[in-house]
This record gives sequence, C-alpha cells and structure tokens, in this order.
Amino acid sequence: MNYRTSRAPVFAFLICSGLLHIGCQPSSGPAKVEVRQVNGRYLLYKDGEPFYIHGAGLEFGDIARLAQHGANSFRTWRTDNGRDTGIEILDRAHANGLMVTMGLEIAREREGEGRGVFGFDYDDVEAIAAQLAAVREEVLLYKDHPALLMWGIGNELNLGSTNPRVWDAVNDIAKMIHEVDGNHPATTMLAGISTDLVQEINTRAPDLDLLGIQMYADIVNLPRYIKETGWDGPYVVTEWGATGHWEVPLTPWGAPIENNSTVKANYYDARYRTAIAADTVQCVGSYVFLWGQKQERTPTWYGMFLPDGEKTAAVDVMHHIWNGRWPDNQAPAIMQLTLNGDSASGGITLVPGSIVLARVRSYDPDGDTLHYRWEVLPEAVEVGHGGDDEAVPEALTGLVDPEDANAINMTAPAEPGPYRLFVYLTDGKGNAAHANIPYFVAPR
Repeated sequence: MNYRTSRAPVFAFLICSGLLHIGCQPSSGPAKVEVRQVNGRYLLYKDGEPFYIHGAGLEFGDIARLAQHGANSFRTWRTDNGRDTGIEILDRAHANGLMVTMGLEIAREREGEGRGVFGFDYDDVEAIAAQLAAVREEVLLYKDHPALLMWGIGNELNLGSTNPRVWDAVNDIAKMIHEVDGNHPATTMLAGISTDLVQEINTRAPDLDLLGIQMYADIVNLPRYIKETGWDGPYVVTEWGATGHWEVPLTPWGAPIENNSTVKANYYDARYRTAIAADTVQCVGSYVFLWGQKQERTPTWYGMFLPDGEKTAAVDVMHHIWNGRWPDNQAPAIMQLTLNGDSASGGITLVPGSIVLARVRSYDPDGDTLHYRWEVLPEAVEVGHGGDDEAVPEALTGLVDPEDANAINMTAPAEPGPYRLFVYLTDGKGNAAHANIPYFVAPR
C-alpha cells in the first residue's frame, strides 16, 4: 500500500493502534545499554559487559533458528511488521536469548511503494510534530523490554533525499529517546556513507549515539570511506551481504546477472573479514542481510534461505563466523550453470519453442544425495527501489524435462521477452543451493 497522500492522520492512527499491542512484559527489567570509548576503542556495553553484535536483519525469519546458529541479536525495520507485534517479537527474542535493535518506521522523502510513508515533506512542521508524537508512543511502549538493545531511527533516509531537515527530525527523535529512555542508544541506518552525509549528521543530528551503515559489494571499501569522510565515532553495519543487483554486470537487454549461492557465500566470508572484523576501533558489530527470504529483483537475490526454510551456504558462513566452527551438515555447492553450454555473461538469446540443454555442475560437501528442481520465471518487470515491495513473477509450467536431474531439456517460452531459468538443489537435510541464468526469447 502506498501512503504518500497521508500525513498527520497516518501518525494519529499509529498512536492509536500502538496502544493495542500492549502485552505482558517479561518480569526482568530493561537492559542498560551504552556506547563507551575504552582505550581508544568504541564498544557496546550491555549491563556492564561488552556486547559485540553478531546479528542478522530479520523481518519474518526464524528467531529460534538464528539463536541456534550462534547469533546474539537481530534488527527490525519497524516495531510491528504486520504479522507480529513488537511485543511478540521482543518476547520471542528474549525467550531465545537474543537482543533486538528495534526499528522505528520514519517517513521517507523519496517516492516508493510498500509499507511506510513515502513522499514526505520535511518542511511540513505539523506532519513532523505528529511523527515525533507517534514515535514517542512506540518508544514508551517498548523501552522497558529486557530484549531491547537499541533504537534504529528510520531506514536509509538519505536514499533519494534532498531536504537536509530530515536529519533535524532524526535528531529530535534521538533527543526524545534520551529523555524518555535512559537505557538504550539511538542510531539511524544509512545507505552508504559520504563526506557530505557525515557533515550533515555531525551538524544536524549530534544526539545520535552511533551510525548504522548499509553497504553490499562496496563494503570492502568501508574502512577507507570511514577515514575519508572524517567519521570518528562508533558505527554498526546494519545491512551487508550479497552483491547488490545494481553492482553486477548486465545482459545486453539490461537484466542483472545474479551470483549463485556458493559465490555469494564466499563473498559473505571475504566481506566480513575485510570490512567488519578488520575494524576493531569504531565498529561495534553487524547485521547480515537477510535472515529469511524475499522477492527483490529475484526470489533468491538477498535471502539466506529458500521459501520453505532450507538454508544456503551463506548461513553456514555466518555460523562459522559466529561460532568458530562449521555446522555439522553444510549446504550443497554449485560450480556452474549453463544453457546450451553458455553462461549468463554470454547474453543468451533463444528462438520461441526451441529446446535447449541446461546443466548444473555441483557437489555436496557431506556426500549427501542431491535433488534438483527447475523453474522458469519471466524477468521481474515491477522492480522496487531501496527494498520496496515487489511481486514474484508467476512461474511458467511444462517447460522442463526431466524435473529432478542435473541436466534437463528446457523449452523456450512461446512469448518473446526476458526470462530466467532457476535451479534449486536440496540435500534432504535442510540445506540448499540455487542459481539462475537470464535469457531472452527473440521474436521469430
């Protein structure tokens, strides 16, 4: 749903609806969380003990499973995700020994689709006051929960933004948090980092306790950006993971070429070591993206799981990072996916109705028997921006034979246009791998 035409009435609704989410709080009180500088290093402390964030971004993912893999925290994008209330999320986190960086939904200046308020005018004094009042009610509602770690004020408010007064509003929210909640720091999640952005935040939002920074392939340059921008305070990496769909090569018709799950896992490992673990002075931890599954450019681009819950090799990498050892049984590995012997970089064009050979080369590190599922999807047409909601294209049937094999015959769709062939490998023990290859069906 698009809320661009709403202003104060939306926030009035949030205030009223927020009061309906009050539940039974756990008996223990709030954690005392603070950022300290110790011997020149910034550290997050919880109840007097250092707390380095080993976390994931989690909207609808499995909280218990995240804890089982060794994480100690997760972040949300809002207090109520439409399926679970903030109290339910915090209660579930507490039951599993996890702490939560709770997102506060803040209106965005840019146009967009999905949940939240888009097209917001940060010169509208009344709307800003209404937003502050609504957020205050959310903070009051959840501030004493023992699973609360800190507050995340908005998500990527700099993306598509031109009005610097957004940071004045962020600072007012941070000040309000400090006034009503003396136990939890406040951050804001940024799309990347730049010198101009750091200057705006230093000038207009000095009450933030730390920054949240979100980067993908470019995260390997984050240590250099931190120095170049002059940011000398603490930060947490609040999104990182697979290479962004805007950071990869394109086919001749403009389709981004997605890495397979094995290549992605290797990038997770390298990027963590290069950009996150390497900074022991200012970085207080990270939240990998995404502990779950979503459609964003494709159904497999950013999720670390398949829709039915099988984990990919990215989860194995994070398990190793968080525990210092690999899980007992690991995900399958993919070496190559080809269509008529060509890879995605070849810009594959097919004739309608033609039959071509698709083959995937793979192995299982534990020697498990692999099963294969193939799927043809039209290329996504309605593509979102900055994580906006997207619809999953409807799969085409009857184009693959056989269905469970490492090599199949695929019939090119009759209608011209861009498509993708997906392959999913499962080992029968909850592990999976995936790859896809884009191709174009040309008119006869």
